[in-house]
Amino acid sequence: MRTHRIRTIAIAATALAAALSLTACGGEDKAMGTKPAGPADTAAPAATSTDDKARSKSDAPEAGQPETQTVPAQGKHAGGNGNGDNHGKKPEAGPNKKAAAAIPACTPKNSTVKVSSVSRPINHLLLTVTNTGSTTCYAYYAPFLRFDGAQAVYPVLDDSKPQAVVTLSPGKKAYAGIALLGEPGQNEPVKSANLGVGMVDKNNRSKGESTVKLPAETYTDGLGFVTYWQSDVESALMF
Repeated sequence: MRTHRIRTIAIAATALAAALSLTACGGEDKAMGTKPAGPADTAAPAATSTDDKARSKSDAPEAGQPETQTVPAQGKHAGGNGNGDNHGKKPEAGPNKKAAAAIPACTPKNSTVKVSSVSRPINHLLLTVTNTGSTTCYAYYAPFLRFDGAQAVYPVLDDSKPQAVVTLSPGKKAYAGIALLGEPGQNEPVKSANLGVGMVDKNNRSKGESTVKLPAETYTDGLGFVTYWQSDVESALMF
């Protein structure tokens, strides 16, 4: 009986010693921060390197700034050279003022004039100038008219002044209307056979005169008018 109790005590002591040993090991593992190894696929991801972080930061757009858009390597844009290389260049300027100033006036040297009858309005003639030169010319102001070599220049109708000087490229025409008579009864109409037509420059100075034959039975009392040069017949004969 005594032997059985001693064996029982010995077994209990051995179990207690084992339990204390396991508790001590567990406490040592916890103190050392050692964790049980888990499955291989649950390992923590690798830390991001310093270079990766720097690259990620440089690729991100700054706050408040739009993302950069890709510019085509080639293509026509205003102010560019047709290859997408603008470099802040401005579009080319408009027509060269010096080139415009170099355009000459229409004169007897580079143009011809003719006069013709019209059915409407009555007591009117139509004067036509044609650019016979090889370059563009300007039909400035109104023609200087002299009926049969008269000393006085025929009156010009200021209300007929166009918005811009008429430009004639080679072969093109400009027109002026001639009213032959003023108010009835003021002056006695006189028959005329020839008409002197003077062309002027941008300063309204004479650049030469041509003489043309008038239609038969042309009468004028000196109280009519001539219009400024117009770009079309309708505008010349509307006054």
